[in-house]
Amino acid sequence: MILVPLSFLVSLYLTVFLVRLLLRGRDTFAANGLFLLLIAVYIVQTVLVGLRWGYGIVTILPLLSTLASLVPPLSYLAFRDLAREQRGLSARDWPHLLPTAALMLMTLVWRNLVDLLIITEFLAYGLALLWLARLGPDGLVAARLDGTLRSYRSLQLTGLALVSSALTDIAISLDMLWSGGQYSALVVSASTTAILLLLGIAAVAVGSEEGEGDAPDDGHDDPAGLDTGREEGRSPERIQGSERPSTATAASPEDRQVAADLDRLMSERRLYADTGLNLARIARRLSLPARSVSQAVNRVHGISVSHYVNNHRIADACRLLSETDLPVTRIVFDAGFMTKSNFNREFRRVTGMNPSDWRRQKTAA
Repeated sequence: MILVPLSFLVSLYLTVFLVRLLLRGRDTFAANGLFLLLIAVYIVQTVLVGLRWGYGIVTILPLLSTLASLVPPLSYLAFRDLAREQRGLSARDWPHLLPTAALMLMTLVWRNLVDLLIITEFLAYGLALLWLARLGPDGLVAARLDGTLRSYRSLQLTGLALVSSALTDIAISLDMLWSGGQYSALVVSASTTAILLLLGIAAVAVGSEEGEGDAPDDGHDDPAGLDTGREEGRSPERIQGSERPSTATAASPEDRQVAADLDRLMSERRLYADTGLNLARIARRLSLPARSVSQAVNRVHGISVSHYVNNHRIADACRLLSETDLPVTRIVFDAGFMTKSNFNREFRRVTGMNPSDWRRQKTAA
């Protein structure tokens, strides 16, 4: 019977998702090239893990270690890209190649230090990602607002997975020291496959969210193709079941002014209907730093920017559901959502029911 390592199945799973993302066109690669590259690295890595621990091929160990050293910096750079208004790599990012260069040198000279280098690298970058996550979902200023929470959870998952990988390597080293590596092969194969699967899921989740409909920002307030004269959607505060604190927390006059300007931008220009909207775009329209906008929304409304914008979207969706006969699939995009799954999730969060049930209830009333 032919042995098929579990890692091969993980590789196949990730390959299917990578192909699906690539089939969306060049815009997907331009917007999420680092995440697509990460998924490709995970695919090759899981295949190598299967060859090493499933079939005992040891000649691939140098390549396995080299690819492993690329995972932490690529993960960090990909998520850091979502946390900056100006996306993309620059010449100043070259120090992130140093761990891989050092590993290649150690492979030739100080091979005993390779494991220590990889453990240190995974731990350092994992902690760096968790530190990046301290800002919350609003810290991902370049992430699409209807999928920010999913991207943020992927950021947390990636940071925890890298730290877990480092701790697992430490456990393997202790096993080698105390029991001569009696359980090391099983632990390495299982843990590496599981961690690569988690990292792959995180990268796929972000790539799926950010690779759809990320239209270029033309610098105008009105999203392309929108009629600013259309009837305003109801205020999010008036939707039954929506969650909004009744009092603001430590809001300064400047915060209130920013929030008022943003409210006008949303109601008069229907900025929320831009499916590719993110915090960076909102900040550019207000000519303010992204951090100032997020702080104003947090302090005045007591919610994140993504929830604030999605509340406006759901308010408009409720208006369309009650006043028109448009199908839900059309309302998803008219309200500013890119995927029906995100729309349904946010609609249930705000109203407590799915769109079809909400429409039937309103029609009966």
